[in-house]
Amino acid sequence: MHYVYILLCSDMTYYVGLTENIKARLQQHNNKMCRYTKSKLPVKLAWFCVFGSKKKAVEFEQYLKSGSGNAFFKKRLI
Repeated sequence: MHYVYILLCSDMTYYVGLTENIKARLQQHNNKMCRYTKSKLPVKLAWFCVFGSKKKAVEFEQYLKSGSGNAFFKKRLI
């Protein structure tokens, strides 16, 4: 399974990511092991979605990181 997730950072910004193990990845973020979020701790899981296909998960992650995808997730997902 592949997870696309959105984190809410302590500075009220969002981080969109992709992983196969959501629990381990959230721990990595909160243990300062991720460059973008290590200065924005703590982070909280705001939303996630599970995909059976890695290709579909990657495509959705890329969409959420686009301008229209960013607007979509702020209006509809969180």
